[in-house]
Amino acid sequence: MSSATQTLTYDTDTIRNEAIEQPHWYAVQTRSRHEKRVAAELQEKGITTYLPLLTQVHRWSDRRKVVQVPLFSCYAFFYAALVPQVHSAVIRIGGVLSLVGSHNQGIPIPDSQIENIRTLLARNVALTPYPFLKVGQRVRVRGGVLDGIEGFLVTNGGQRLVISVESIHHSLSINVEGHDVEPV
Repeated sequence: MSSATQTLTYDTDTIRNEAIEQPHWYAVQTRSRHEKRVAAELQEKGITTYLPLLTQVHRWSDRRKVVQVPLFSCYAFFYAALVPQVHSAVIRIGGVLSLVGSHNQGIPIPDSQIENIRTLLARNVALTPYPFLKVGQRVRVRGGVLDGIEGFLVTNGGQRLVISVESIHHSLSINVEGHDVEPV
């Protein structure tokens, strides 16, 4: 059999094992208000962590205080090869609920996504958490003259909202660029 016609077969377990032996970023879901503790314990175990923090001013009736709060409530990130020993060590940390991914196995996060967050925070870009929206998702406009309007989010060079009258099979589209939208 010539090398040009040879087919390669891979064992899916081998591919998975090779993937987890390479270090990647992973997210861990934590109990509420346990993000800093989980990140500290991961670091104590020698695991590289990242907990993006926002600086906010909290006001009470008698005082103000500058505090740092997690950008993503109930989540922390770590960078490691997800070998069984690391997986076990992460899961056993107090305050950890699970690794983000199916069956608590963890899904690698692209380095570029973590770097984008780091860059934005390092450059002091004004940002606020925002609900995750997908094209095709049902959303509602918040505020302004379109407040309360619901439809499906689409893109056509910008954000557009499609409002449908299902019984007559007709739709219309409006531009919602610059408006706040939330998932329904």
